[in-house]
Amino acid sequence: MSIQATARIVATREGLPELLSDGPLALRRTRATGPYTRVTVVGAMSAPLGGDRLAIETEVGQGARLQVDSAAATIALPGRTPEQACYDVRLTVGEDAELRWLPEQLISAYGSDLQMRTRVELAATARLVLREEQILGRYGEQPGTLATRLTVRRAGRPLLDQELGYGPGAPGGWDGGAVLGGHRAVGQLLVVHPALDDKPVESRLVGETAVLTPLAGPAFLVTAVAPDARQLRCVLDEVLRTELPG
Repeated sequence: MSIQATARIVATREGLPELLSDGPLALRRTRATGPYTRVTVVGAMSAPLGGDRLAIETEVGQGARLQVDSAAATIALPGRTPEQACYDVRLTVGEDAELRWLPEQLISAYGSDLQMRTRVELAATARLVLREEQILGRYGEQPGTLATRLTVRRAGRPLLDQELGYGPGAPGGWDGGAVLGGHRAVGQLLVVHPALDDKPVESRLVGETAVLTPLAGPAFLVTAVAPDARQLRCVLDEVLRTELPG
């Protein structure tokens, strides 16, 4: 039996007026450092499975600071039905607000079929750090089918719209030298900050298998591949340490 569940987070300067868990998406307020309110997503059961429809909605009000992470990796698994699973993330960040969206990896297990969609709406003075990491197959297995799309709008205008596809049924060449080159860990790091208007980053390679690209706005995107999750995280963390505006 498939699951339909929508969890919701609302953050304001005063705290968390709404923290709604649903189904396998359990939300917990956890200890934070600095000015951030912190919420951790705790998986309450195995999900997403084939046919599941899961969503997380997050709204960060004017002037609020929120960090969202997760307690463990999310594993896309095959279900009892051949239906595709869907996982939607919808993020809204208001004026002078900041969201750090830093979940653990998404693992695409053999036989799974998942479509993941992340939509972000940013006010003109909003700040965002968003990390997505996909691990294609557990140790020693081939990946499932995974399709992801990341769409970001800032001040009502498009900032980024990127689609990726891996595994059986994905467009040909996804595992070739021009895309993954045999790697099984892939990630994106998006940083949006008004300070980048005055001091934009320059396009450059980060190590041997990652690239930092400025966007048409106060933002940059890092796209990386790596042999495993540990090395992928090291690359993305290094960029955060050296390139995030103060």
